[in-house]
Amino acid sequence: MEKFKTIISSVVPLPIENVDTDQIIPARFLKATDKNGFGDNLFADWRYNKDGSPKQDFVLNNPKYSGEILVAGKNFGSGSSREHAAWAVAGYGFKVVVSSFFADIFRNNALNNGILPVVVSPGFLAEIFEAVDANPGNTLTVNLEEQKITNNATGKSETFEINSYKKECLLKGLDDIDYLLSKKDLIEAYEKNK
Repeated sequence: MEKFKTIISSVVPLPIENVDTDQIIPARFLKATDKNGFGDNLFADWRYNKDGSPKQDFVLNNPKYSGEILVAGKNFGSGSSREHAAWAVAGYGFKVVVSSFFADIFRNNALNNGILPVVVSPGFLAEIFEAVDANPGNTLTVNLEEQKITNNATGKSETFEINSYKKECLLKGLDDIDYLLSKKDLIEAYEKNK
């Protein structure tokens, strides 16, 4: 994984609540075991018509919205435990997903795949949606080191929680195996002194 740096980016707004993993990546795309290509099918049933043409009214098909941050409604990632949902979000190019609530399994899958899920208050989430609606070029700053997200349109910030282990992994660009390997000397020393 690449190291997570402070991100300043415009956002893609998805003000829909209770988005489940089948909406994020429909079950028919789960046959693959390789992460490549999943971003092409992110929100496939909302994004494309049956003939494969883009639905013009869906946010991912709207050229005025882009960026590395997806801002979603409450309860993002509910439903099944498919890791493919995190693969699709990452494969599309999102590095951060902001919501007022995440399903636990999706949150963990996101963290394991280099995506930072940021939980904000419902009021702050509404403020972000309002700012982006007023100006699609509005940006957010997400500082993982300080655990702070800032709406650059208003200057208002909130802090967010993250497990200290996962924070370290994201900042250093380590997955779970890389993390264990980085502690190899400590593990070997412990084993010798048992």
